[in-house]
Amino acid sequence: MNQCETCGNQYDKTMEITIGNESHTFDSFECAIQALAPRCDQCNTRILGHGTEAGGKFYCCAHCAARAGHDDIIDRV
Repeated sequence: MNQCETCGNQYDKTMEITIGNESHTFDSFECAIQALAPRCDQCNTRILGHGTEAGGKFYCCAHCAARAGHDDIIDRV
């Protein structure tokens, strides 16, 4: 059995997620999100969707990016 790297649970149905050359093992999406999802640089929420990037930082939405001074990013037209 494999072990989840987030919670330590021994589980026979773990999933492996590879990012670049680095592999991770989890027993649930919840644990994968906890370990891998980036956080918004402005409000600190986990970014589960596309989010946006500006100035080398990640934001959950255009509103947070604008609050950080990136007024050129918009959510919709």
